[in-house]
Amino acid sequence: MYQLKYPIGQADIPLQITPQHITNWIKSIELLPQKLTTLVSNLTQKQLDTPYRPEGWTIRQVVHHLYDSHHNSYIRFKWALTENNPIIKVYDEKLWAELDDTKTAPIQLSLEALSALHAKWTYFLKNLDTNQLNKTFVHPESGNTISLKENIGIYAWHGEHHYAHILNKIKLEHWAY
Repeated sequence: MYQLKYPIGQADIPLQITPQHITNWIKSIELLPQKLTTLVSNLTQKQLDTPYRPEGWTIRQVVHHLYDSHHNSYIRFKWALTENNPIIKVYDEKLWAELDDTKTAPIQLSLEALSALHAKWTYFLKNLDTNQLNKTFVHPESGNTISLKENIGIYAWHGEHHYAHILNKIKLEHWAY
């Protein structure tokens, strides 16, 4: 079950984050929308409404979750750059995944929104300097202080994590992609 839940393992952000890490992570964020669109574009409605693992979200919910989550993260970057170590607003991703737009809306809505968001987000990220990358926010649930450079790694991982969920389900079911 662990392999189904964490197909690429859990996020492993190094203590010493190099410029190369940041460059690689930003590239991963930049490429995700096109990779994801290519992966899911030929899936049927029935396939989209299939959970990627037992008791997991459907592929449709995962696609919509990626947009919701990454949109929230983009806003957190803005808060960290315009406020001093803000306590961010969290959202209940499980409840958001049960909302009608996440359970039933066409995935094209989130794929297009994700594409636009990631284009703007990566433009934004590529222009951050060292001082900005070291800015932080506080996650109220964990109490952890997270730097923007760490958060870039977290969200590069997050995109690849959910991409792997979908890819693994497609491979397991022998669906064309």
